[in-house]
Amino acid sequence: MHLPSDNSPLFLLEELAEQLQVSLKGDGKIPIRGIGTLEDAGPEDLSFVTSKRYASFIAQSRAAALLVPPEFGHLDRPLLISRQPYLSLARAAQLFYRSPSAPPGVHPSSVVDPSATLGSGVSVGPLAHVGSGCSVGDGTVIHGGVYIGGNVTIGADCLIHPNVTILDGCRLGDRVIVHSGTVIGSDGFGFAQDDQGQHVKIPQVGIVQIDDDVEIGAGCAIDRATFGRTWIQRGTKIDNLVQIAHNVTVGEHSIVVAQVGISGSTRIGRHVILAGQVGVVGHLQIGDRARIGAQSGVNRSVKEGEDVLGTPALPHKEYLRCAAAFRHLPRFRDELRDLQARLRQLEDILTKE
Repeated sequence: MHLPSDNSPLFLLEELAEQLQVSLKGDGKIPIRGIGTLEDAGPEDLSFVTSKRYASFIAQSRAAALLVPPEFGHLDRPLLISRQPYLSLARAAQLFYRSPSAPPGVHPSSVVDPSATLGSGVSVGPLAHVGSGCSVGDGTVIHGGVYIGGNVTIGADCLIHPNVTILDGCRLGDRVIVHSGTVIGSDGFGFAQDDQGQHVKIPQVGIVQIDDDVEIGAGCAIDRATFGRTWIQRGTKIDNLVQIAHNVTVGEHSIVVAQVGISGSTRIGRHVILAGQVGVVGHLQIGDRARIGAQSGVNRSVKEGEDVLGTPALPHKEYLRCAAAFRHLPRFRDELRDLQARLRQLEDILTKE
């Protein structure tokens, strides 16, 4: 879909090449007003090719110029050539698109406790609540319907989307983005069973700490610690519909994709990728730069740099061998039955002799 361009800045293609630090091929004076897909881009738009599978759409594209990897450098049209085209696309999009700004100030329908401290340029939207003892840093935007409990700390230049809940004592760093419907600081799931089999609640008295430059998707639940903290470290990106239990640590610059569930007291290392619908049991260690494939069930600790897949999760190559064998199980079963029948026949013959 085309990025909004009515009020977007105009860049010459050579200016984009300089800002993105990529190579330019063709007329650098071409004006660029926006970004679009190969199918939708117009004659003043930049489009992009990040994979060979999209090559068939190039000829029909009306884009003024293309952002491409080096293997497409032969194309006879204006190009920006990047060794990391997807990264360059992200940076180009940031040049053309900014989130709509919210006017600083407190909406009359919101409730801000007199003991709360708001930095300069803070925006508090309609029907929002900021509790006692809170501190909100400069330039942070709190949209309508947000609930912020007591003694919460939020850093500078954060963006809290509508209907987010941040409960008592939680701490957010600078430039944190939290999308709609997410709950930070809900009680961890902690119960002890008595002699009658009844469940006795363990008070959850810790906090959630979210470090700088973390982004949290919509509809997530990040539970407060039983004691101490649940900790999402700097630069981590969390997709929609993720559950992170009490006392979990997620290391710096990790990726947690949609519908992941992480059980209590598990420690996730740095630069880890948890793909969609991964489930991780509690009290495990996931090493730095580990990658967990989609729908994997992780019931053991994973070493640094290890790739695992499946349920239970296995090393990637081992899982692929098992998956290949699985398809042949009906044939293996039939062959085994045939061998068993032949073996019984031979045994009968030997017995009669």
